[in-house]
Amino acid sequence: MTKRTWLQTGPILAALRRHRMATLLVVLQVALTLAVVSNALFIVATRVVHLSRPSGTDEANIFVIANQWGSGLDVHRVDALMRADLAALRGVVGVHDAFASEAYPLEGGWGVLTQIKTTSEQTTKPRLGIMYFADDHAIDTLGIHLVAGRNFRADEILRSSSVDTAVASVIIVTRSLAGKLFPGANALDRTVWLPDGPVRIIGVLDSLQGPYAGSTTRSIDEDTVLYPARAADLAFGTNYIVRATPGGMDKTIPAAVAALWAQSRQRLIDPDKGVVTLKQARERGYATDRSVALMMGSVSVLLLLATAAGIVGLSSFWVSQRRRQIGVRRALGARRQDILGYFLAENFLIVTGGIVLGALLAYAANLGLLKAFELALMPWYVVPLAAVLLWLLGQVAVLGPARRAAATAPVEAIRQR
Repeated sequence: MTKRTWLQTGPILAALRRHRMATLLVVLQVALTLAVVSNALFIVATRVVHLSRPSGTDEANIFVIANQWGSGLDVHRVDALMRADLAALRGVVGVHDAFASEAYPLEGGWGVLTQIKTTSEQTTKPRLGIMYFADDHAIDTLGIHLVAGRNFRADEILRSSSVDTAVASVIIVTRSLAGKLFPGANALDRTVWLPDGPVRIIGVLDSLQGPYAGSTTRSIDEDTVLYPARAADLAFGTNYIVRATPGGMDKTIPAAVAALWAQSRQRLIDPDKGVVTLKQARERGYATDRSVALMMGSVSVLLLLATAAGIVGLSSFWVSQRRRQIGVRRALGARRQDILGYFLAENFLIVTGGIVLGALLAYAANLGLLKAFELALMPWYVVPLAAVLLWLLGQVAVLGPARRAAATAPVEAIRQR
């Protein structure tokens, strides 16, 4: 739009004042669209980032066997069975390593939430961590990496029959949790207090995601604790987490299940749902995030289309109402680009009015979502980007009616009553 176009601002505003209600409706539609679309696109972006982040493990080669125990067993017998099972699994051709735990990354639940204090006298709210039962094979099985410290020793793993009475003396934590417990300081060899008593941090992991992939624990998803125990849960069983050698999972899974059955028949393994790969767990765990992202994206597209349709409809109506005015201007020497520029400038002013109001609504809505659903604060640049999108959409939407107006023959328009 040229300087000559912007000199028509006065007449444009005067014309809009004569059509207050129609103008106001479009302004409100643009404002509502900006408020909803900016927040929706922000939610979509956060969900996409969340569901695409790595778990920190060798996902491509890990599978889990959900093992339930048969009746008539006690914790001592289950402890012996678990040790025998793990030895059998590690001996299967194609198995890199294996360990037992109550949960696994991306499972969608069952992780143990634990409170962590940095001093025994701490009165402030303790940090939360997500705890996995683990042994000296867990790090190798998951394919995770220590950035500091050491792995568990075999003698540090609590026996399942004594978990309820004995307390571990050491733990391994992720770098994310270590940084929150001791900001700007080294967490290695520091003592922290779990609900059962003090433990020493002997290792720091690069990263390890918790099992609550799509839950409201998102802020602590990587604040993970490895607790040295092999727990025998008679009611819920145990998860055998197995890492296969690259490219051999298809053959390794049936061989691993067969090895467990050969070891003991005092178990239940669901033939349909008893084995899950971490890839399948990711698909299942992030199903809600994908659905929300798809829904929000669809709502945004529909709102943008509705806004564009409103602009086209209003502009077409105004062109039909102003054919005589357009004809007079053409007869007095107005060029086609002058008529085109008039409608583009008029639409730009209307959309700008909607954007100003919509920006206020967008930030107010984000603050409401922040309090209601614990979403992150929307970055400042999201609304300007959505505003640019609406400006471009408005200009494209009005272009058709504006070009029809500019193509109106002067004599034909003047003859119309």
